[in-house]
Amino acid sequence: MSEQAEPRPLVFPAGTENTSQRPARNMIRFGPRTRRLIRAVARVVNPLVLRIAGRRHMPVLGIVHHRGRKSGRRYDTPLGVRPAPGGGFVMPLTFSEASQWYQNIRAAGGCVITYLGADHAVTAPIIVDRATAGPAYPRYERLALALIGINEFLLLAGATAH
Repeated sequence: MSEQAEPRPLVFPAGTENTSQRPARNMIRFGPRTRRLIRAVARVVNPLVLRIAGRRHMPVLGIVHHRGRKSGRRYDTPLGVRPAPGGGFVMPLTFSEASQWYQNIRAAGGCVITYLGADHAVTAPIIVDRATAGPAYPRYERLALALIGINEFLLLAGATAH
């Protein structure tokens, strides 16, 4: 019997249009009213979270610094960020590609992430599946992400400390 090599996890460039080649989308789907409510809550909560995110003793949250692709305005978004085993960072695409921060990063080709008190310039946004992103997360977070249906993650490579 010949042994077959274990298939490698699929990795797709950000913005891949061919959906037949894309990993499964996240199961979270919200209507327009719910999205408006989430945005309103985020406007209140994000400034509070920004006070603790990205600090040396906060390994769960980082701050993603990006520019608006249309306005050019600078945004600081607190997100769940983890260092990727091969370098760079990985973060869940909780609301899939509809997130404005994701679209801004994709349009710019990168961003700066503040993690554990240091700034890291990252580039080359790539959407990866749960199996590829999994090693960056502890077991309890992998389980939580799977339970809520997060299947897509953003991998940013080329991390350099500022």
